[in-house]
Amino acid sequence: MDRIEQFLKERSKKSLLRVLHPANLRREGKIYFKDKEYIDFSSNDYLGLSNHPELKSACKKAAEQLGTSASASRLLSGDLDIHHRLEDEIAGFKGKGSALVFNSGYQANLGIISSLCEKGDVIFCDRLNHASIIDGIMLSGVRFFRFMHNDLNHLESLLKKERNKFRDSLIATETVFSMDGDRAPLKELVKLKEKYDCKIMVDEAHTTGIFGESGSGLVEEEGLTDRIELIMGTFSKALGSFGAYLACSSQITYYLINSCRSFIYSTALPPSVIAANLASLDLINKEPFRRRILLENADYFRKELYRCGFKAKGSSQIIPLIVGDSKKAVKISRELEKRGYWVRAIRSPTVPAGEARLRFSLTYYHTKDILKKLVEDIGEVYR
Repeated sequence: MDRIEQFLKERSKKSLLRVLHPANLRREGKIYFKDKEYIDFSSNDYLGLSNHPELKSACKKAAEQLGTSASASRLLSGDLDIHHRLEDEIAGFKGKGSALVFNSGYQANLGIISSLCEKGDVIFCDRLNHASIIDGIMLSGVRFFRFMHNDLNHLESLLKKERNKFRDSLIATETVFSMDGDRAPLKELVKLKEKYDCKIMVDEAHTTGIFGESGSGLVEEEGLTDRIELIMGTFSKALGSFGAYLACSSQITYYLINSCRSFIYSTALPPSVIAANLASLDLINKEPFRRRILLENADYFRKELYRCGFKAKGSSQIIPLIVGDSKKAVKISRELEKRGYWVRAIRSPTVPAGEARLRFSLTYYHTKDILKKLVEDIGEVYR
């Protein structure tokens, strides 16, 4: 308990203590706290589907027909036809032979990696990969090496030196990174995995529904579906619902059903959530204008920040404005809050020390007019 008290004191002293902010309401790109309205730049509801009437209707219908809970894990009595319908849809959407649904992105990465990899294997992991990937690696007990972010030369040097010392090898990366908003060099990574006899796992949490001709993700856009063994993603971001999936071969699916602890020992997702996920996949097909407008506006916002001399990153709907100092980032966030913007400061240890930032997470509802005014307000706050 002394350690906990000391931790809280140190965080408070440095103004780094994180607190929760319960909202009254969130919809159409806005969030409400104590009945005050803010434009929300911290949501991952990229396509604005979380309040879509078709998702709500699907939830209601499924709850009325099948109840509010699956009431058991899928290996007991929680396995419903609707779960298999969703997995069939995901397999087709991602162009793989099979798919398996998980309760969250964290549970998916934790369980997949710790089940498929074991002592005697090796994992090569991008340094900026999500914490869930790192935790899955730690749980697996494998040797792992972290290569510098998107640094193909560093990765190949590690592969040359270490790959032959181990049995099986996995390269793990996100396709769009959650804090930098940039893309992984997928084609080059696939060439390296084939050259050094590895498998590759990609996390498409921030690209599913947004990139690719059908909205499947960056793997589809790059034409690499057949060359990437493990494609993980979530329903909780652009798809506006909850849960996660792995698209892969049927052999891997059956292996995970029998070995993956985060799948085996979790109550299945409720029918209402599964129904919403099915509805969101349908909307990705029916309303492609959402992803087109989102990416056009993200490109506009990024270029306006550059034009005004700000240090921005990313090549997606996630646009970090690099501030550097943590306290300064918090102060700017608070000043923008006074002007009606909800954007949080991202600080160490989530990002490296000295790279504190404001992470602007754009959605379909953030129009060019809103973004133009935001750039003007950022400029005034800086001055």
